[in-house]
Amino acid sequence: MEKITFTDRLRYAFDNAMSRGTANLIGWLAIITLVLTIIFALLASIFNLVPTDQGIMRTAWMCLMRTIDSGTVAGDEGSWGFLGLMLVVTFSGIFVFSTLIGILAAGLEAKLDDLRKGRSRVIENGHTVILGWSPQIFTIISELVIANANLPNSCIVILGNRDKVDMEDEIRTKVGPTGRTRIVCRTGKPIEMTDLEIVSLNTARSIIILSPETDDPDSWVFKTMLAITNHPERREEPYHIVAEIHKPRNIGVAGMVGRDEAQLLLSGDVVSRIMAQTCLQSGLSVVYMEILNFKGDEIYFHAEPRLVGKTFGDSILAYEDSSVLGMQMPDGTTVVNPAMDTLFGEGSKVIALSSDDDTIRLSGLTELNIERDRIAAPVEIVDKPENILILGWNWRTRTVIDELHKYFSPGSTVTVVADVDDSTAGKIQASPTIHRDTVTFKQGDTTDREVLEDLNILDFEYVIIMCYSDHLETQSADARTLITLLHLREIEDAHGHNFSIVSEMLDISNRELAEVTRADDFVVSDSLISLMLTQLSENKDLGRVYDTLFDIRGSEIYLEPMSNYVKIGDPINFYTVVESARQRGEIAIGYRVGYQVRDASKAYGVVVNPHKSSMYTFKPNDSVIVLKA
Repeated sequence: MEKITFTDRLRYAFDNAMSRGTANLIGWLAIITLVLTIIFALLASIFNLVPTDQGIMRTAWMCLMRTIDSGTVAGDEGSWGFLGLMLVVTFSGIFVFSTLIGILAAGLEAKLDDLRKGRSRVIENGHTVILGWSPQIFTIISELVIANANLPNSCIVILGNRDKVDMEDEIRTKVGPTGRTRIVCRTGKPIEMTDLEIVSLNTARSIIILSPETDDPDSWVFKTMLAITNHPERREEPYHIVAEIHKPRNIGVAGMVGRDEAQLLLSGDVVSRIMAQTCLQSGLSVVYMEILNFKGDEIYFHAEPRLVGKTFGDSILAYEDSSVLGMQMPDGTTVVNPAMDTLFGEGSKVIALSSDDDTIRLSGLTELNIERDRIAAPVEIVDKPENILILGWNWRTRTVIDELHKYFSPGSTVTVVADVDDSTAGKIQASPTIHRDTVTFKQGDTTDREVLEDLNILDFEYVIIMCYSDHLETQSADARTLITLLHLREIEDAHGHNFSIVSEMLDISNRELAEVTRADDFVVSDSLISLMLTQLSENKDLGRVYDTLFDIRGSEIYLEPMSNYVKIGDPINFYTVVESARQRGEIAIGYRVGYQVRDASKAYGVVVNPHKSSMYTFKPNDSVIVLKA
């Protein structure tokens, strides 16, 4: 064995001492200074080098002053022995304190570098934590800023695997001023328990987990939820976690991991359902965007003791500037559009659409001026076959087709045209979702005008454009959607045939560019999911409401001809429209102006939650927005 010398041990001890950080080095320098001061004071006293008899303590003080300030030696007087000793003391002090300055400078630089990297612990309370980084984060931050506008000290803490400064710069560029809301960024991996300690999860109001842009984002979400729920220092109170799951087969596992602490959003199913509903209900995507973003009217749960003993039907007419959608029972059960004779009990809450939580107030009106003679008799709607064309393909298209089948009348068909390779085409045709009797699949470039012309496109009434998000990056996928839209509108103008077009886009900024194509509806999938995640982070009970609104088995939103509900042509208040819908077991929550469907500045004609006592003159092309089973 190699022999270890005393010098080796001394060097090893020195290396360990040097590696223990700035505070430890300063401590060693203080000890060295103290030792040198005592040694030189003893030498001066032993050899009687001090000019006057001033004692050992006074001598030690003289030595310490010369150690700290090298200029002090210039004023010394006395024997050459005393001057020589003080000169040695001064040189020792220069060495010690130059080393101290270097250590302090290096320590300060290391601390600033550590702060720049975002590794310091956050001390916040009641804040929202966002774990992960993706393009969705900018919509989420923007919506949270609006939601927290009335709060004096709100905070959003972000933990992402990116440089802190880069995250702050990108948020500043894409979100802009955040008002009263402070944005705090930290660098780390949300799947690491030690990194989660940085963002103070135990004092957070809610936690939003963003899915990364990887081939298997769900596994990353699982790991993050496990790190949160199984942290050894977690709080006893349940967390409020909101997370997005992509694949339906993973929702069960995610539920087991998150248990009752996580509100999970199956994004693929939600977007697909909205695409299917919007395809047959022009303008529906605008209604959903109005409901889901904090700029307009949102859904709130509100306790109103004065409704106890009243029926749900009574509550619909009890609010002037809020629209009642349902009720939460005393046991926490949420019911959207229950039977009109359902009674409010002690502890029941009203689920209402309103501009803010403090605007949900009873009108107190006793005379609603409902013109019952203007209420139209129900019109029996005869279902007819629909021919639907789907252009493009991504992983959500299968679910869109499956959702469309739930709304199909006998004889309806779906034709899918997509620019995919032979392997993908084979998988599509072999998919159990592709019903052989109603679905036809063709390969073709959907941006090619000749391909579209050869489809006998005039046979279709409804067109859905799916973005190629599986293989193309965001801007390229949206560009192909825009090209397809332009071709469709040219064909429409050339042949005088009207399509109802629903387009899926990824980047909401491209929606403005797409307005020139006059598409009827845009479903910006990432933005839509971001809005829902934000809403759920503010109120987890909204999950049950969304489950009903986006499921054919529950009550859904429809746009029906206004003339089917009231006699049009003359001014009428919206209370009359609400009463007409109420008599049918439906809830009228707004209307759409027919001549404004192409006007973005007028929200494409959609008006959600209008004042019920105001007078409106409806025309033949106007629609009523109703919630019905």
